[in-house]
Amino acid sequence: MDLAVKADTGVIAAAQHTIDLEAQGLSALRMALDGELGRVLTRAVTTIQSATGRVIVTGMGKSGHVGRKIAATLASTGQPAHFVHPAEASHGDLGMIQEQDVVLALSWSGEAPELSDIIAYTRRFKVPLIAITARSTGALGRAADLPLILPAMPEACPNGLAPTTSTTMQMAIGDALAVALLSMRGFTAQDFRRFHPGGKLGAQLRNARDLMHTGLSVPMVPDSASLSQAIVEMTGKRFGITAVVDGEGHLTGVITDGDLRRAFEGGGFTDRPVREVMTRNPRTIGPEMLAAQILAELNSAAITAIFVVEEQRPVGVLNIHDLLRAGVA
Repeated sequence: MDLAVKADTGVIAAAQHTIDLEAQGLSALRMALDGELGRVLTRAVTTIQSATGRVIVTGMGKSGHVGRKIAATLASTGQPAHFVHPAEASHGDLGMIQEQDVVLALSWSGEAPELSDIIAYTRRFKVPLIAITARSTGALGRAADLPLILPAMPEACPNGLAPTTSTTMQMAIGDALAVALLSMRGFTAQDFRRFHPGGKLGAQLRNARDLMHTGLSVPMVPDSASLSQAIVEMTGKRFGITAVVDGEGHLTGVITDGDLRRAFEGGGFTDRPVREVMTRNPRTIGPEMLAAQILAELNSAAITAIFVVEEQRPVGVLNIHDLLRAGVA
């Protein structure tokens, strides 16, 4: 048992040491953005924004794996991008790089020999080259138009060899570049949805218009109706709620199961005008509200159904089961 405890302690200590060193790397990266790194990053964003082509990301080894993730993040946030393996580039894939593109190359040392052909190609055809590296004097740093020189920080590996802190910092500067680009472009949640139609994220990015019940499915009574008429409408439509509208179809209130209970507790089972019972100024949502926001709205108000309103008229209704079926929760 003692040996097991010692082993666990050693594992935890190694894990904490790794995270501490990587956190120090991120802290150093954050501070470096106040200086030359920030100025070059700004120029890199401007260069990508003004390019009419794509961002071609490349890198070898662990830097290549990080590069694939950066390319995927850029593409998912509306910036056309793809990864080109540097070794394959030397065997024909250089044809994937066009003069209107921007190349983003990663190499911590800046000396990966596999990058030499891509570097030479960008210089020959004047393709803008952005580098993510830790050495301004390396081959990549010297050749790049825009070298993003990251602070040289120790790796978390006990031997100082396995890429750990370095790849964390590369990943972070790639995320920073992608987020800066989407912020400058005014990329919205609706734009994001176009590239993420599947899974829970896609469900959360659907809006009320996609999910709401419309037409004759929407429970609705005129404000001249009686409480018994409202009960018939609520029972038939099975949402536990009905809209109350005026002569122009504008929403003036709602009647819920709770309103019915309170009405019967206060006056017994006596038929009354809906105007006396309805909840005025109810919570409503617009047709473009995202599903994740709708769920938050229902939870905060402790309600299970809500009307979708456009120009003061109820155009649809949603309940929490619609969101659950869509995979939002």
